[in-house]
Amino acid sequence: MVRKLMAGAAALVMATSVLAAEGLPASPAGTAQTQVGGHYMKAANGEMQYMGGKWIEITYGRPILRGRANIFGSGATYAKDVITDGAKIWRAGANVSTRLRTEVPLVIGGKTVAPGEYSVFIDLKEHAWTFVLSNWAAAKSYPPASKAELWGSFGYTPDKDVVRVPMTLAKNTMSVEQLTWGFANMTAAGGELTLMWDKEIAAVPFTIGK
Repeated sequence: MVRKLMAGAAALVMATSVLAAEGLPASPAGTAQTQVGGHYMKAANGEMQYMGGKWIEITYGRPILRGRANIFGSGATYAKDVITDGAKIWRAGANVSTRLRTEVPLVIGGKTVAPGEYSVFIDLKEHAWTFVLSNWAAAKSYPPASKAELWGSFGYTPDKDVVRVPMTLAKNTMSVEQLTWGFANMTAAGGELTLMWDKEIAAVPFTIGK
């Protein structure tokens, strides 16, 4: 009887997990954050806490490989599987345009980016990726309610670009299943905004402005 109950409970857990997974979008939402400009100090409870920091955050859709290999391709068909439906630039994720929010000035490619919220795109060329920050607003659904907004990267034009800078590219030793944005090599002075998917690693350095 105990074994039957345990088996039944395990089956219920598995079924619940499957149902929960089926309720997710094909490319679940993701976020990455870091905090800069603060300092550690002892709080009233005696614990060390990071105080006075400002946030940098990126939000994005996370497409999954699901058995695909070499997702970016090569040669004449490079990036055709990630830039779809006639878009001219990659949304660097899925669904709603990838967004960067910063509470501090950032210096990227020698240009100072004021605190605020921006759309993120990547101009994909084989062996040459260009990171783009743009003042295009992000539509929350398709079709956009306004011509001043973009869904993903459809309708993108470069006239609202704030920064265009080459990214550093490297090959991973393993394949990353789900597209992942993050922060790397962080110091008090700055760090790198990184993207990993399949075996590609792309990074753009930034420093904290004044």
